[in-house]
Amino acid sequence: MSSRRTRGPKTREREIDNLVLKLQALLPSSSSSYNKTKVPLSKILEETCNYIKSLRTKGDNLGERLSQLLDTMENNGVDVSVIRDLIQP
Repeated sequence: MSSRRTRGPKTREREIDNLVLKLQALLPSSSSSYNKTKVPLSKILEETCNYIKSLRTKGDNLGERLSQLLDTMENNGVDVSVIRDLIQP
């Protein structure tokens, strides 16, 4: 029998609580005073989703800006093929 099945509800609850605390610590809005209060799991998950969306948007915007800069450099006669090769997936 796996150890996962032998764990009681309290153990699983503690594991989830620990994971939620780790997740909350990764959020930029998690200040030390913020962590002293009990925040509902739904609020932490909502903030996490919003943060991930904002990171994705920022990444997309940075990618677009980089592409524009490389295009400008190319138009000015700079060979950017090495840089483009580095950033292509």
